[in-house]
Amino acid sequence: MRLLPAVLVALLAAAIGPSAFADTAEVKTQTIVEVKKKGAHCEQDPNCFNRYHPAIKPVARAKPGDQIVVHTRDALDSNLNINSKPKDVTAIDVNLIHPMTGPIYIEGAKRGDVLAIKLVNITPNEYGYTTIIPGFGFLPDLYTEPFIANWKLNRVEAVSAEVPGVRIPMNGFMGSVGVMPGAEEVEKWLARETQLGAAGGVALPPEPTSARPAEICGPKGSHKDKCLRTIPPRENGGNMDVKQMVEGTTLLLPCFVDGCGLFIGDVHFAQGDGEVAGTAIEMGAVVTVETSIRKGMASVVKQPMFEGGSQIKKLEPDSFHAVVGYPLKAAGEVPPQWTYLDSAKIKPLTNLSNDVTLAARNSLINMIDWLKTTKGLTKEQAFVVTSVACDLRISNVVDVPNYAVTTICPMNIFDK
Repeated sequence: MRLLPAVLVALLAAAIGPSAFADTAEVKTQTIVEVKKKGAHCEQDPNCFNRYHPAIKPVARAKPGDQIVVHTRDALDSNLNINSKPKDVTAIDVNLIHPMTGPIYIEGAKRGDVLAIKLVNITPNEYGYTTIIPGFGFLPDLYTEPFIANWKLNRVEAVSAEVPGVRIPMNGFMGSVGVMPGAEEVEKWLARETQLGAAGGVALPPEPTSARPAEICGPKGSHKDKCLRTIPPRENGGNMDVKQMVEGTTLLLPCFVDGCGLFIGDVHFAQGDGEVAGTAIEMGAVVTVETSIRKGMASVVKQPMFEGGSQIKKLEPDSFHAVVGYPLKAAGEVPPQWTYLDSAKIKPLTNLSNDVTLAARNSLINMIDWLKTTKGLTKEQAFVVTSVACDLRISNVVDVPNYAVTTICPMNIFDK
């Protein structure tokens, strides 16, 4: 290679400007920390767990500012595929639900700090699914038979032979992301959930069957009676299912253990606000995040918070149809969400006071009826569409007794 004379180099530098010959002495390469899946299922993977306990050891370490690349499993631990049928849904061991990848130790983070987690990128797998599981979801009394929509995924949209004529755009986010609880939090959260269960409410006590890691949370595990389920979200984050946590947003979580113990799983290709069928478009994915530490801020950030900018605007539909619901019901009816309360008092009423849940139920049921009538969908197809694409939004919580909830469905997802 022929070298340019020094004079010519100087002239070129003067003509082009200093930016073209910037000093790179301060440029730092970004470290990539990758946590991969191992084996077909969580039980074969030392990087996977499906219960929370501070005794679970980190599988990787990262520094603030590193790019952390996490390979995640879907919510049902890869037990479904593109050829799955409704009978396969009911055959799944529900104790396997929500496997997480991690935990990851963040260097420099201490209990009492806040971990800021910026979502950089989500690369979807090629397959996803939405299921209706009998007894699960927001309308368990109305949907008593299993159903599955198998979705073909790419970076743009999802399509399904089980829901023809519908194209769901990708709005990927981490359905579950969080940090490990400390011993103090485990005791506190178990106590309140045990109290709720004793009162007849829905709570998920520790269940060693199919728990991972088995040596800590399984039937012979060292802490089998203290391992928290990964289905409920709590102050440590976890299964929040907040669709607005898209690429570019930053999640803030209080740290309960040194190193925080970051974990990620249950990634969604798309979801409506509410996830009413109990599942979104569930998928495995490769997730890239970056972290930073906000020292001593856990006294302010006591539960999950997140922040971002204009990326939230792309979630709004170009065209929509909306249904408003109020807390009304038939005399003699006790909707399933109220059966553990004073049913004798609720049963004869036809109007409940200040009740957002009943308003949401009525709004959703009316939207499903509208989709069946105007779009030719079956009852199950309409429920799936509302779960993956339609939003339940609180419209008012002041106009007593009829608080209002609106279901908003985008119309551009339909081919006609």
